[in-house]
Amino acid sequence: MASSDLEQLCSHINEKIGNIKRMLSLRNCGQEPTLKTTLDKIGDEIIVVNELLNKLELEIQYQEQTNHSLKELCASLEEDYKDVEHLKENIPPHLPQVTVTQNFVNVPDVDPGEPVKVEEPAPTKKHPKEQRSIKEMSFITSDEFSGIPAYMKSRLTYCQINDVIKEINKAIVSKYKILYQPKKSMSSVARNLYHRFIDEETKDTKGHYFIVEADIKEFTTLKADKRFHVILNILRHCRRLSEVRGGGLTRYVIT
Repeated sequence: MASSDLEQLCSHINEKIGNIKRMLSLRNCGQEPTLKTTLDKIGDEIIVVNELLNKLELEIQYQEQTNHSLKELCASLEEDYKDVEHLKENIPPHLPQVTVTQNFVNVPDVDPGEPVKVEEPAPTKKHPKEQRSIKEMSFITSDEFSGIPAYMKSRLTYCQINDVIKEINKAIVSKYKILYQPKKSMSSVARNLYHRFIDEETKDTKGHYFIVEADIKEFTTLKADKRFHVILNILRHCRRLSEVRGGGLTRYVIT
């Protein structure tokens, strides 16, 4: 046996002997009347401390459960915040904006004994030429979108349809701004478009706003492809437009 192992064994034996001596000493102390009272008090305090440790353990378990619940709530709030930010950044541009206006009229104090003078309104100035309003196509509502047959809308979304309506309105406004523009102020390009617009009119389109595919190509970035015609079919179904054919042209009349 190595000397180091022998030293460890001796140290372990001596530690055990020391523990036995302390235990015998404590047992002898417990038999003395003066020390017995002190030991009883120490025992009572140990019981109290043990009860406090049990309560502390229960409180720690409760706090751990609360911490776990708060973490779940925080994760849920973060998901909600991301959803709100996504909605905020992707608000459909075609949604109507609500504006609230209030008119306040100051009424001066009037003495009931004095006659009231009625002031005649000042004559309004007549504008040389009032700006004419241009009828635009109204957007599809969510209820209308839900009522479109599935075979008709296929994979098209609510926003995609209204985005096309937005572009159609852009073409309508651009066309009729030229038609309502004084001829003297027209450029050569606008004058050529003006004559084309006049040539495309028929007795069936008189008094109505309409466009043709050439206007879509001229004033928008839309392509008159299969998808575009599917959306036009949906707009006819929703009574947003009708078709007037003739002379090799299809006129899309805003209803």
